[in-house]
Amino acid sequence: MIEVDRLTKRYGALTAVAGITFSVAKGEVVGLLGPNGAGKTTTMRMLTTYLTPTSGKAVVAGHDVLDQPLEVRRQVGYLPENVPLYPEMRVKEYLRHRAILKDVPRSSRRRATAAVISRCRLGEVENRIIGQLSRGYRQRVGLAEALLHDPGVLILDEPTSGLDPLQIREVRDLIVELGEERLILLSTHILSEVEAVCGRVVVIASGRIVLDESLDQMHGKPTIVVEARGPAEAIKGALETMPGIERLTRLERDGEHALVELSARDGLDIREAVGLRLSARGWPIRRLELRRGSLEERFTEVVTRDALLGTRREGA
Repeated sequence: MIEVDRLTKRYGALTAVAGITFSVAKGEVVGLLGPNGAGKTTTMRMLTTYLTPTSGKAVVAGHDVLDQPLEVRRQVGYLPENVPLYPEMRVKEYLRHRAILKDVPRSSRRRATAAVISRCRLGEVENRIIGQLSRGYRQRVGLAEALLHDPGVLILDEPTSGLDPLQIREVRDLIVELGEERLILLSTHILSEVEAVCGRVVVIASGRIVLDESLDQMHGKPTIVVEARGPAEAIKGALETMPGIERLTRLERDGEHALVELSARDGLDIREAVGLRLSARGWPIRRLELRRGSLEERFTEVVTRDALLGTRREGA
């Protein structure tokens, strides 16, 4: 439902987005990540027709953002990082006003307004003036506005900004629920939020896509770290001959102890078997844990690598 092909945005000599290409299908929740100034918000604004691309193409819900901007807006719910609200209006009044502007049929406006008020937990403030609400509640009003016309595509920029921990959990649950029947593209600096709601991550750095992987790919195969007291070479030999061991990746000695990292075929968790084998040989275990690659590690790796490449490009 989103097809981006060599999308570029320049401001004079500055290239904010440099020919990015990616796609997102219905039913996907994709996290758009990157350091500050990487081009995430610029990309979102082009996809929602708030900015005009310099070159390239973007199709959202079957409509070209350049040729059919009004059709795109009818299909997209957009929550910007700084939600533009009318502070003098009451919550329900504002949502009904926005329903008119979004061409929600007159016969459905009350029902649509009530539905988003309920879904975004705004019932207790629906008659309050927006300017008197906390930042967290204003953020939820913005999310309700994005959902008013029941769009098939949701583009969310920092959707949980300003929310308390309970509200964050509620919004995350809502995003997961909405993602079952919609396409959701969200940007956030909270990596744990991406791991909680997204199935795939696209990382932008210096206006370029430097990573596009599913979370499963990003985490990679789990490894088992075991630390035991005993002769290092003997411990290594005992583990290497176990059924299902794919490789032993590390062997460190610390006095009387050995620290080993190994992986099993098909990513199986064989900690119990490892523990039984070492214990049977009289080698006490100090540590036995399952370790997976993290989003933070992968994000840091690709962004750091891009920064080094950028330095080389500038020096060339």
